[in-house]
Amino acid sequence: PHKQLATKALKTSSTDGVRRPHGSRPGTVALREIRHYQKSAELLISMLPFQRLVPRNCARLQGNAFPFGFKAAEAYLVYLFEDTNLGAIHAKRV
Repeated sequence: PHKQLATKALKTSSTDGVRRPHGSRPGTVALREIRHYQKSAELLISMLPFQRLVPRNCARLQGNAFPFGFKAAEAYLVYLFEDTNLGAIHAKRV
């Protein structure tokens, strides 16, 4: 066990005197990603997996109805995640 501790101490100590940045607090990166995706205008869900998810019966609808259903589903998911995030912030979990 003493050899393992000695080698572990050698691996973690920096010999050149340069301090490495430590990790950020829990939730900080998540909030940064949320701000990034709120600023962007791109779609969050890929079109092809959503097409595989939709049953074939819905595909018989008019051809231009699919993009509207896709955007409505994405808007609902974004709304759900926003409310979930607000609840987590309120409970001081983020």
